[in-house]
Amino acid sequence: MCRLLGYLGSPIQLDRLLYEPEHSLVVQSYEPREMTSGVVNADGFGIGWYHPRRQTDPFTYKHILPIWNDINLPQLSRYIESGSLLGYVRSATPGQALDLSNCQPFGDRDCLFVHNGFIKNFRHTLYKPIRDRLCEEIYLKIHGTTDSEHIFALFLEELLETDDDLEKALYETVTTLAKLARPDNISLSANLIVSNGREMVASRFATTTTAPSLYWLRDDRRFPDAVMIASEPLFAGHWNRCPENSLIRVTADLDLHVYPLQC
Repeated sequence: MCRLLGYLGSPIQLDRLLYEPEHSLVVQSYEPREMTSGVVNADGFGIGWYHPRRQTDPFTYKHILPIWNDINLPQLSRYIESGSLLGYVRSATPGQALDLSNCQPFGDRDCLFVHNGFIKNFRHTLYKPIRDRLCEEIYLKIHGTTDSEHIFALFLEELLETDDDLEKALYETVTTLAKLARPDNISLSANLIVSNGREMVASRFATTTTAPSLYWLRDDRRFPDAVMIASEPLFAGHWNRCPENSLIRVTADLDLHVYPLQC
């Protein structure tokens, strides 16, 4: 299982999220507390962020090294400032290649996307059913081999159908995955975070198993005027555990809504 982080709020330097907290994303890469499979997240990482004054064309920085071995990120994270960030440290599914095409966040236009979870026996179960639902334009955007990137492609397909409504697209993505998995009782989990730089949506979902951990925090004294969503709390505070099979929406004015996914 991977570890995820999403931030939306007042612009801050990235190192305040990646390095300063006592249980930061960097610490979670080598000492996670709530992973249900795997021991460390040493199979690469990625950070995606938006310019504070231009919330289109987000930037990404990825590597196949463990995040703790990257000598450039500490300096970059002290320089970069953003009000919208997605972060990810990877524990690769056995058999998946360790290359940049499989590193998250995945992005398209103004969207960034990260996934923690799996589709069991993906190549033999939902690989073709997902691809069969994609238009040619989105089909051709897939460059890697992971279930995560295929879920992102399915999200992009739903985004076209919902006129760029992140919340509706994420809801339809998860319900479609559940529908595809149901006939053969395929096990999957889909903790997803998506942002367009102005709002952020997330899901905590699984079919035949317990969903990976996911928490949210709003207006903490260390980070006022901000919302964070994370696989594990970054520091002591009033973190809220997301219910299983739920969707979270964070609006541009930081209103937060949590409601059940009817799958």
